[in-house]
Amino acid sequence: MKIIIVGAGALGLLYGARLARAGVDILMLTYSDNQAEQLNKEGIALIEGENLVSRIPVKAASLRSYIADAGQAQEKCDWIWLAVKQAHLDESMLAQLAVLVKQAKTSNAEETPIVALQNGIGHMDKLRAAMPQVPLYAAVTTEGALRVDSNTVHHTGSGSIMLGIWPRSDEITSNRQNLLLKTMEGAGIEAYLSNEVENRVFHKLLINAVINPLTAIFDVRNGDLPLDPQRKRLMETLHTESEQILLAAGMVSEGDSWQRVLQICEATARNESSMLRDVQASRVTEVDWINGGIVSLARKLGKPAPMNEAVLTMIKALHPNT
Repeated sequence: MKIIIVGAGALGLLYGARLARAGVDILMLTYSDNQAEQLNKEGIALIEGENLVSRIPVKAASLRSYIADAGQAQEKCDWIWLAVKQAHLDESMLAQLAVLVKQAKTSNAEETPIVALQNGIGHMDKLRAAMPQVPLYAAVTTEGALRVDSNTVHHTGSGSIMLGIWPRSDEITSNRQNLLLKTMEGAGIEAYLSNEVENRVFHKLLINAVINPLTAIFDVRNGDLPLDPQRKRLMETLHTESEQILLAAGMVSEGDSWQRVLQICEATARNESSMLRDVQASRVTEVDWINGGIVSLARKLGKPAPMNEAVLTMIKALHPNT
């Protein structure tokens, strides 16, 4: 099986390394030529367990140069995994992806499907509008990963990945889907296919909308967030508001989601949220598609979202020049 992974951040490197180690033909498409050169030269350094480091060779190119070489023989592939952050999913990126899909089309003339790994909401609609004929799969993952440098990733927590065709479909599982699941299983990746992935997207959004912005605002790790009673009160208020909006938007309740938020804080106690790391590094965060996504839903539904609007404003104030 051949898979192109667009984006070599934490998740892109993690899945690229684990799949390549299992024998999958992986091509990493990066933002910069320098990162691609380093990956081609040194491979991906994967840190697992007690700092056990494995070096896994992969092929790499920058997305820009790969698209520019359209006149040359391009690699056909079975799947394209999109592992860039939402902030990078602009018109230019969408146009490049459309070209990539055409180049990657297999000999049977079927469009190569895209698996989208973004946090938040809104990205699937962007992809569908830009590539209406391409099969799209939303992915929700609970894996923990931290990119240490351009070609090193630390697997900080085991989890799973759920895939589902977007928009929802009740079609019978295809051979292509089954082969992907078997391939991921062979790579030690716990993977599921579901026709309820939109609900999982909403539930992950609910968790991210509470933990990510508040850890960034208070500059604390996940486990420290609920330890202070005042912070915990803010968490619960933000959770209640977000849950009510998402339920009105179609999310199906799955038990006590507030306790789930607290459990995740405990289970990932030593982790720094991606939003905290972005703020610390003065990078653009994904708050527009997490809390901003909830604010947009609230406006469509005619519901107030003062807590989400507040944290959205505060996070933006923390990186005013990005």
